[in-house]
Amino acid sequence: MAAISSQTYTPTEEAEIQQWLTTSERLKAGDDKSSILETLNSHLSSRATLLGVKPSKADVAIYETLSPVVAQWSPDERSGEKGYPHIVRLVDFVQNSSIFGLDVKDENKIKIDANDVRFVKKPVDAKAEKERLKKEKAAAAAAAAGGETSLVDRTKEKVKEVVTEAKEAVAGQAKPKKEKKEKAPKQPKAAPAAAPLTPALIDLRVGHILKAIQHPDADSLYVSTIAMGDPAGEDTTEYEGQICRTVCSGLNGLVPLEEMQGRKVVVVCNLKPVKMRGIKSAAMVLAASPKVKEGEVDHDKGPVELVSPPEGAKAGEKVFFEGWDGKSEGILNPKKKIWETFQPGFTTTDTLEVAFDAKAVEQLGKSDVGKLVTESGGVCTVKSLKGAAVR
Repeated sequence: MAAISSQTYTPTEEAEIQQWLTTSERLKAGDDKSSILETLNSHLSSRATLLGVKPSKADVAIYETLSPVVAQWSPDERSGEKGYPHIVRLVDFVQNSSIFGLDVKDENKIKIDANDVRFVKKPVDAKAEKERLKKEKAAAAAAAAGGETSLVDRTKEKVKEVVTEAKEAVAGQAKPKKEKKEKAPKQPKAAPAAAPLTPALIDLRVGHILKAIQHPDADSLYVSTIAMGDPAGEDTTEYEGQICRTVCSGLNGLVPLEEMQGRKVVVVCNLKPVKMRGIKSAAMVLAASPKVKEGEVDHDKGPVELVSPPEGAKAGEKVFFEGWDGKSEGILNPKKKIWETFQPGFTTTDTLEVAFDAKAVEQLGKSDVGKLVTESGGVCTVKSLKGAAVR
């Protein structure tokens, strides 16, 4: 497991880190602490860190918030039947592992006895549990249909059937039973054809920022109200007569707030919406920044420049890379990592045009470079950054 200083995080992971930082602040404030601890303990039951296996500043924040609390817990609160053993394990992991970069002195570490386990939850026998649920469902269905009376009635009918058949057989009148026809085996359904690998799977559009403010609970975030050609729906709101989405961007301190007002941008519209410090963000604003060299750590210090669509582009206008056809997906499945696959190819040229360099995506096996253009034919650009990363 690599140290925090050498980790890189996807946008989804960055959003999750922000959520856990908010959780840390809520624990400090005493908000519904019992419920938060239950959720946190359950989350860690199958994970080494809050992100799964990657260490992050979220683990450090939770450690710093909860280590004095864990120090005061009784053995039962730590590992009893209603205790929080997985939180205790994370605290012990963070204070003893060098990957988090804390260097906690021995005298300051929480004394944790890994062998003092007061309660171990019995593993569930999946087969027995399935059988139990099946019986309960059958009993409930029987009760709904008339309970024991219905069962007795059906039993009587069956007995009469058997007696009648026996009498007919004795009298030589038994009716030959109908032979069951063998059912033709079902043909397996053909698997749907996989969508061709192309950056066109990412839904890029022109967005018009109608309003941008500082996030009330996060110093690094702006909250923008952006029109991008949507119909009214779950993740939209109406502002100044236009259907908009709310978008959180980590641009505070990198792009002046006045530059965010009333301008056109390029937005990624089909990433899965995430909550960022309590505000749901339903898209992402594209911006360019210098590429991080191999072995270096990205400290997000900038400079950063927003991607600008061509003059006259309209909100909601489709944006795509020349030479790359295809239909954008709905909400991108985070497990397929489509955004993470193609984003390394998003770059800027020596003429300050935004483009897709296929060489950066090995799976494509191509070396084409296609400019980022709107449906009306104009090219998207940046102010001054050449050979920059765009994300």
